[in-house]
Amino acid sequence: MRKQRPSEGRVILLHGLWMHAPAMRWFATRLKSRGFDASALGYYSVLEDSERAVTRVADALCKSPGSHVVAHSLGGLMALEAARRLVPDEIGRIVCLGTPLAGSSAADGVIQRFPAGRHLLGQHVPMLLAGAGSLPGGVEIGVVAGSRRRGLGGMLTHFSDDHDGTVAVSETRLDGLADHIVLPASHSGLIFSDAALEQSVAFLRSGRFDHGVGETVAGASIA
Repeated sequence: MRKQRPSEGRVILLHGLWMHAPAMRWFATRLKSRGFDASALGYYSVLEDSERAVTRVADALCKSPGSHVVAHSLGGLMALEAARRLVPDEIGRIVCLGTPLAGSSAADGVIQRFPAGRHLLGQHVPMLLAGAGSLPGGVEIGVVAGSRRRGLGGMLTHFSDDHDGTVAVSETRLDGLADHIVLPASHSGLIFSDAALEQSVAFLRSGRFDHGVGETVAGASIA
C-alpha cells in the first residue's frame, strides 16, 4: 500500500466578508498538494457577531495546537483577534491575504454612501473600521497585499496609493509584521492566485516571503 505524503503542518483557512468556507476550497486543495493538512473554517460573515466568530476560531486553534492560519480579508482580523487569546506556542504562523489591518476605508464608504450600509456589512463593522489596532505578540504574521484595481472599493472611497479594488496597500501594513509583499492581484483574486499561494507556502515554511517572485514594485509587476 502506497504511503501518503507526510503532512508539513496543519493549516486553518478563513474566508472574508460575504463569503463562506467553500470560497477557500481552491486554496486548501493546493496547500494539500504541497503537503499541508489544510481545511477551511466557516463563520457567518454578516449575521454572526465578531465575538462568537472569533471564539470559534480560537477554539479550533486550541483543538489543534501549532496550526497555521491563512486568512482572507476580514478573516485575517478574526485570526489576529483569536491569536490574542492564545499563548504564542499554541499557534503557528499567520498569512493574511488583503486584510485591512489598519482599518477599511471601503467599509466606511459603504456606510456613508448607502442608507443600509451597516446592514450590508453585518455585525463586524467595528472590526472592519478599526482594523487590528496592534499585532498579537510572539506570532509570526505575514501579509500578501494586492495591487490590481478591480472592485467596488475604488468607487466608494479615494485611495491615495495602490489598492486591490477593495483594500489599499497601506491599509494592509502594521508595525510588527514579519514580512509583507504586494502582488498583482485583485482583492477576490488573491484567493485564486497561484502567486499568492506560493508566497503563502514560502511564509508558512520559513516565516518569509520569496521577494522578487511575482512581486509588485511601484505599481509594476517585476515577474
